Amino acid sequence: MAEAAGFPVTERPRGRWLRRAAALVAGAPLLAGLLQVPAAQEAHAAPSGSRTVDVDIDSLSPPAAGKDDDAVTVTGSITNEGRTTITDGHIGLRRGPVLNNRSSIDDVARRTGYSASLDGQEVGGKTEKIKKLAPGVSQSFSLRVPVKKLHLSKDGVYQLGVSFSGRSQGAPYQQVLGIERTFLPWQEAEASKKTKLTYMWPLISKTHLTAETEGDEQQTPIFRDDKLAAEIAPGGRLQQLVALGKDLPVTFVVDPDLLATVDAMTGRYKVEGPHGTTRPGRNQEVAKQWLSDLEQAIQAHEVVALPFGDPDIASLAHKGRIVPSALSHLGPATDLASKTVETVLPGVKARTDFAWPVDGAVDSSVVDVATSAGAHHVIARSDSMRERLSYTPTSARPIGGGNTAVVADAGLSTAFTGDLSKAGAANLAVQNFLAQSLMVNLQDPSRQRSIVVAPQRMPTASQAQAMAKAVRALDDSGWAEAQDLSDAAKAKPDPNATRQVPGVASYPSSLRKQELPAAAFRQAQETRTALDDFKVILAEPWRVETPFGNAIMRMISTEWRGDAKGATAFRKSVRSYLDGLTTKVHLIQKSDATLSGRSATIPVTVQNNLVRGVKGMTLRLTSSQPNRLDVGEPQTIDVEGGHSQSFKFDTTANANGPVQVTAQLFTADGKRYGRAMTFEVNVTEITATVMLVIAGGVLLLVLAGVRIYLQRKRAAAREDDGGADGGTGTDDGGAGSDDGDGTPDRDGTGHDGTGQDGRPAGDGGSGQPGDPGPDTGSENTDASGSGEKVDR
Repeated sequence: MAEAAGFPVTERPRGRWLRRAAALVAGAPLLAGLLQVPAAQEAHAAPSGSRTVDVDIDSLSPPAAGKDDDAVTVTGSITNEGRTTITDGHIGLRRGPVLNNRSSIDDVARRTGYSASLDGQEVGGKTEKIKKLAPGVSQSFSLRVPVKKLHLSKDGVYQLGVSFSGRSQGAPYQQVLGIERTFLPWQEAEASKKTKLTYMWPLISKTHLTAETEGDEQQTPIFRDDKLAAEIAPGGRLQQLVALGKDLPVTFVVDPDLLATVDAMTGRYKVEGPHGTTRPGRNQEVAKQWLSDLEQAIQAHEVVALPFGDPDIASLAHKGRIVPSALSHLGPATDLASKTVETVLPGVKARTDFAWPVDGAVDSSVVDVATSAGAHHVIARSDSMRERLSYTPTSARPIGGGNTAVVADAGLSTAFTGDLSKAGAANLAVQNFLAQSLMVNLQDPSRQRSIVVAPQRMPTASQAQAMAKAVRALDDSGWAEAQDLSDAAKAKPDPNATRQVPGVASYPSSLRKQELPAAAFRQAQETRTALDDFKVILAEPWRVETPFGNAIMRMISTEWRGDAKGATAFRKSVRSYLDGLTTKVHLIQKSDATLSGRSATIPVTVQNNLVRGVKGMTLRLTSSQPNRLDVGEPQTIDVEGGHSQSFKFDTTANANGPVQVTAQLFTADGKRYGRAMTFEVNVTEITATVMLVIAGGVLLLVLAGVRIYLQRKRAAAREDDGGADGGTGTDDGGAGSDDGDGTPDRDGTGHDGTGQDGRPAGDGGSGQPGDPGPDTGSENTDASGSGEKVDR
């Protein structure tokens, strides 16, 4: 039957009726009673809450009507979610009452079921006949109604409803079985004073880059995952935001970390895999195209750059303030923001004086932290500032200290949340947004106001499409005009608007539960300190400052909300990788050594397993007993990457015995670096007494040798004398003085046996016996082996 009527029919799963089973069961007694009411009376035959048929409105054209529009067209679909076939059905358009204020729009959006008094009569008999609709079957519809038949008497927001009426086996009389409502803004002529509206268009993503890079010259980056590629690829969330935003009057709000991450994808990169493996990234062309599209899209737009990594300002205010120096991250993140935008998008000048706490929720501490790093404008939200006026005031308002709160409208800012992947949900969100914006203008047509819309940070692709549709329709309307965020911040404040920032206790508990813990800021600060201590030893410190500095900023990102496990894992991975690099520069353990002599050279070896060199470090030896062993002066060291190098220390022993020696590396600013290395030096020096005994023994041996020599000489002389005089002369025994004829003197030696100063001859000079010779250090500079003996 339906096919014969010319309507396309498709089978749809019947699961949705199960979701409403409880409601149907609960309404069973009411339905039973209503069976006794005559079907001819529609008001009685239309039970409130009847949802047997699901009605979806997929489009309303035009989305906002004016005097130049002849007709309104509504398209959508109906689905039988009941268990029985519906017969004699028809689809009709109903015009409800004109709505008086913004809260009435919210009431209509929340209402379910049909009410004759609230939903009005069918308009002008414009209906579509459906003879039969089987369970689980869907059917599309299109209704075109002339504007004049809607009887739109004055400017305002009108409730429209599409209802489906028919008969079922359980109710054999005509009744409304389903209805869906939407809103039609109507303005016959342009407003004399249009509302100035700023729409923030966010380009923000989660953290994808790690701190790790490869050791090549280009420092190939390593990604946590490759999910960003899907977001920037055609049809992806970020690709849609750029493509749609290009032709819209919006202000782009960018996290510079996203720009840096996509820029890193344009070259060689790798992606983490299981068990510490990596694989090559293959989305370079996608990244290049997205950056090219973005550069073109923002040419005619204002760009606001958030601090790098989009730090969680509220978490910093509530949890980070108790961590020393935690707030110091905001300043560098703000400075890096503008530099990143200028580097990735040459020629683009981004504003960095706006702070955007999550969901615009503020209190006094959040404002204090947000403005501590140079931001003079804090983007808040009206539900946080607790506005009590009967109308919507201008967003900008001074809050003291030269700072301005830019208070976004809560209703407009949350209009596009939830699942908008279905046309019906997306269309309703668009019409709700337009209705709310018109109502703002109608609250006080004589007062021009400046309104800001701050949507969710990371809209889905379907949410972005609905947002774009609404902004386009609003730009074509007669009651609003676009302006940049900077102009909204400078707008003349409403003197009646709230300027008092709420106290700390007023911060929403639901958001407080999602905040980063104090431990996150403590880990970030400890990692920052460890990085500073590490990079000071490097010959090329910038190679670690950039990846690790950026990673530390990502540790405190707003995007970790709702992912506490992922945030903890990321912080641990960054610190673990940094600690691993730090330990690659260390001292090689030295075995105990033996020092034989008063002085010797002791070598100590430094190992550098980094790819790049280290410089400016100091290696210092410390003796546990400096009165026994002096280990010399500290040495400044430089070691090339991938090498080890030994450094020689000249030591002097003053006494025997074992001495503990500690080797320690220090940075240029005097901080200890790495673990100390301890070894033992056993001093076995020869004493002065022993040297005197040895010298005395040598002297006795020399004197004995001289005496033997002289005795042999005298004996030889006597033999010569006896032969010359025929053996008749007499020997007087060698006594008497030497008269120059070659005969012995009194002692028979030919001289007096003493030196000129009365010391025995042959003493060898004026030095004292036992004086040591000059020190000679060991020529062995290799690392000591087990039980090493270091000789003189």
